[in-house]
Amino acid sequence: MPGNSFGQAFRFTTWGESHGPAIGCVVDGVPPRIPLAEEDIQLWLDRRRPGQSRFTSQRREPDRVKFFSGVFEGVTTGAPIALVIENVDQRPRDYSEIKDLFRPGHADYTYFKKYGVRDYRGGGRASARETAMRVAAGAIARKILGEAWGKRFAVRGALVQMGPHAIDRSRWDWAEVEQNPFWCPDPVAAKQWEGYLDGVRKARSSAGAVIEVVAEGVPPGLGEPVYDKLDADIAKALMSINAVKGVEIGDGFAGAARPGEEAHDEMRMVDGRAEFLSNRAGGALGGISTGQDIVARFAVKPTSSIPTPRRGVTVDGADVEVSVKGRHDPCVGIRAVPVGEAMIACVLADHWLRHKAQCG
Repeated sequence: MPGNSFGQAFRFTTWGESHGPAIGCVVDGVPPRIPLAEEDIQLWLDRRRPGQSRFTSQRREPDRVKFFSGVFEGVTTGAPIALVIENVDQRPRDYSEIKDLFRPGHADYTYFKKYGVRDYRGGGRASARETAMRVAAGAIARKILGEAWGKRFAVRGALVQMGPHAIDRSRWDWAEVEQNPFWCPDPVAAKQWEGYLDGVRKARSSAGAVIEVVAEGVPPGLGEPVYDKLDADIAKALMSINAVKGVEIGDGFAGAARPGEEAHDEMRMVDGRAEFLSNRAGGALGGISTGQDIVARFAVKPTSSIPTPRRGVTVDGADVEVSVKGRHDPCVGIRAVPVGEAMIACVLADHWLRHKAQCG
C-alpha cells in the first residue's frame, strides 16, 4: 500500500490500524540539535484525543507517545524519529456484525474493490485514529519552525461552522477557542452548538463542520511556483484528512463573486516596506508565501457511523440495512481542528527546509 508518506524535505510516514496493537510514524528530515521531549508532542496529542467531552467519541485512549529513535539526551540527532502510541481501548467486537457489510459513507467498498481484503475493525487503516500520528509529526514541525522563526510563529485552528450554524465573525476571540469543547472562537455560537449537537445525537444522526486554520509569522518566499505551490500543498494536506470534502485558501469560493477591483490585495509602502492592505489571497500568491497570515478552511462531512439504519449491501451482493454501533463522534470535525493545525505545520516545515536548501 503506497501513499503512507507526506512531505519531501520534512517527511513523515504513518503506520497502524484503528484496533491494532499500536499506531506510529517515522519522521525524517528533522535538523539535528533541536530540543525535543515526549512532553513537547504530548501537549498537542492531548488536544486531539477522544473522550474529553460528551460531544466526542467515548473511546478512552490516553495516546501516550514514546520515542524509539532520533532523540538523544534531549535533542534531535538528525536521524529518523520513530514514534509509537499503543492502542489500549480497542473493541473490535463492536464491528463483528458489519464485517461482511459495506457501510454507507465509509471506505469499506473502495478498499475491498482495490485490495480484495479489508480490516473491518473501525475501518482499519482508513480510520481517523491514524490522525493522532499526524498531530505527533505536526508537533515536531512546530518545534522546527519555532526554532527558526521564534515566538512570532503560531498555527491556530477554530471551528467556524457546525452543520448549518456558522459563527458571527464580529465576535471572534481566539481566547475563547480553548474555553469550550468545540474550539469555537464565538462564545455565543459555542453555547448554541451544545443544544444543536445534543439534538443531533438524540436523532441518532451526525453533523458536519468547517474548520479555519491560521498560520502567523510565516516569512515570504516559501513555496514553488508551479506544481509544488505552497497553497497547493496545503490543500493536499487538508484534503488528505479523513472525511474532508472541500478546501479553500483565503477568500476561496467567495472570491469568485467579487469584482476584480475588490478581489485582489492592494499594496502600499509603509516605513520603507511593501505592505498588503488586505489578505484575500490567504497569504500566498503564485504559490509562494507573501509574509501575511496563511489562512485556510476545510469542510468535514458528517460522521458516517450512525445508529440510524441506512441502506447498504453485503460482500456477497445482497441488499441490507446497516446500523453502526460503537463509539463515534457525532461531529468528527471537532477533533479535526488540531489535525488541520498539524498538517499545515508540516507543510510549512517542509517548505521552509526546501527553501533553505535552495535559497540559503
